[in-house]
Amino acid sequence: MSSIPHKVRRPGFITVGQFFQENQGPLKLKLIGENAGSLRKIQEPSINRPGLALSGFFDYFAFKRVQVIGNSELAFLEGLDKNARLRRYEALCGWDIPCIVVARGRIVPEDLIQAANKAGISVYQTSMVTMKFINLATMRLDWAFSPSTTAHGSMVDVQGIGVLIAGPSGSGKSESVIGLLQRGASLVADDAVRLRLSEEREVVGSSPDITRSKIEVRGLGILDVARLFGVGSVRLSKRLDLIVHLRVGIELHELERVGAEVRTEDILGLPIPSVDLPVAPGRDISGLIELAALNFKLKAFGYDSAADFNETLLKKMANDQLG
Repeated sequence: MSSIPHKVRRPGFITVGQFFQENQGPLKLKLIGENAGSLRKIQEPSINRPGLALSGFFDYFAFKRVQVIGNSELAFLEGLDKNARLRRYEALCGWDIPCIVVARGRIVPEDLIQAANKAGISVYQTSMVTMKFINLATMRLDWAFSPSTTAHGSMVDVQGIGVLIAGPSGSGKSESVIGLLQRGASLVADDAVRLRLSEEREVVGSSPDITRSKIEVRGLGILDVARLFGVGSVRLSKRLDLIVHLRVGIELHELERVGAEVRTEDILGLPIPSVDLPVAPGRDISGLIELAALNFKLKAFGYDSAADFNETLLKKMANDQLG
């Protein structure tokens, strides 16, 4: 039985610099002041509003999280005199917090910038409404902290079905992908597929940035799929639905013929259906992979051709016995 070797990684933290680089656009973040805190660690995939901390109550302070200051916190601080405000900022920055984000596009108080720069903490501004920022940032942090792995193979979107094509070097994975692209499929990743467990308990595949939309074909070298087939032939990410193993040098009688056996593989704790396809001269592997994806789609709609065949056969056998 074939299986994909993979090592699961579970991040214990991400750096503030990594958080800013990956979310600067989606979260509308702008660096205010110095960037001295880019190496600080975000250790929890949640957001904290430090209202109680700014009022002087630090019991149960969630200092390992990104600290977000909104209208409520700023309104409270504006009611204090300048020296009291500075003391509150210095007390907050005295903790080992990752970074501070001021929401709603509000002007960042100079006292806050001064205290943060002195403590080596980065301060950011976002134009987003506070709760909208918190919700989106939490989702993106959950994604960054989710378990992940890298699998050797190629991944394509075949009529809405995410298919990971695996097999030994030289088995024809990339050539099969080219055939599928010519049939209207979309490339997700070639050679190395990043797999991550999403919040919805789905395994999602994507490509490393450096190889996105690129595919390597022996004899032709590296090809740009987006330029050759159009931008619609590339997907940034796709849910993994099916694993297809290309098997070389195997006798056909060793493989399942009826398809009644449902085989799965454990990927990041989830069972993913998988099938084996023998590679032989003259076989249309791209067409067979497409058929495997369509058959999976039928099963998702509630129809199993193998089970239907077995049921029909058993009924016929029973009728024959009854004469």
